[in-house]
Amino acid sequence: MSLLFRNRSIEKGASNRGRLPWWRRLIMVPVHHAQQAIASLGELWRNPFASFMTMAVLGLSLTLPSSLYVLVKNTSSIADNWQEASEVTLFLRKDLQQSEVDTLKTQTELSEGVESVRLIPKEQGLEEFKKESGFGETLDYLSSNPLPDVLIVIPAESHRSPQRAEELLNRLEKQREVAYAKMDLEWLNRLQGILNLIEDILGALAVVLCLSVVLIVGNTIRLNILSKRDEIMVMKLVGATNAFIQRPFLYTGVWYGIIGGLVAWLATALLIWWVESAVVDLTELYETPFQLNGLTLGELLIIWLVAVGLGLAGSYLAVRRHIQSIEPE
Repeated sequence: MSLLFRNRSIEKGASNRGRLPWWRRLIMVPVHHAQQAIASLGELWRNPFASFMTMAVLGLSLTLPSSLYVLVKNTSSIADNWQEASEVTLFLRKDLQQSEVDTLKTQTELSEGVESVRLIPKEQGLEEFKKESGFGETLDYLSSNPLPDVLIVIPAESHRSPQRAEELLNRLEKQREVAYAKMDLEWLNRLQGILNLIEDILGALAVVLCLSVVLIVGNTIRLNILSKRDEIMVMKLVGATNAFIQRPFLYTGVWYGIIGGLVAWLATALLIWWVESAVVDLTELYETPFQLNGLTLGELLIIWLVAVGLGLAGSYLAVRRHIQSIEPE
């Protein structure tokens, strides 16, 4: 939009403001906004290299926190699959009858915070010990089975945190049929600590990078305003309001966010594709196939909205300060 066209639009709007009915003025508001949004996009197109550099910086700044979010999401998914880390092993008394063992298993399954219970009879435990210990036939000389019946208790999702899992362990250990109980709480604490650390790092980096995006967009808009200082002064002389002058610059920030969000999508997808094969190769070595989950449609929309919001915030801070300071002498 040229300066001459803008001036004519202002003069025409000022002269016809009193004659137009209210409904016509209401319709013209979105029309004027659309015109200025398209005009700001055309302004960016006239300087494609500089505009794309700013959009790329915005998009790449959002790529790191979005990639870390994918890491946290997949790490949490792995932690949920490692249910054996929170398994409660109940070693039962050796003098129990089979009916008592079955009754305890049923009662434990109905207990609060328990997802499932698996019984390992002492005969099965001895056979597995023979295979895995390497003693083999030597154990056949035992006069009796020294191993007890064992219940493997998988806590419900609400009881897999270290604190809740420990509460469940203490409650089950008090059963009279239980000789003693065991659970690897130290491993759970370490796993939870790692997840908390990754989440804290993600939050801190996201805040820092978002602030950097706002500053970069604000500085770019500031330079754009200073380059059009004379034009802004002329527009104020012919009656243009600050809101009218600010609007194209605000739309410029929105366009930065829209294109920058698309850059963030593309860069994040490329990073996930790049590391996915390495993750698959690593998990196959441990015979635990794992599929890396990327960003969902809802998460992509959130990243896009964040990019647009940051672009708008950066441009708003710049125009509020600098356009109001420009006054015709």
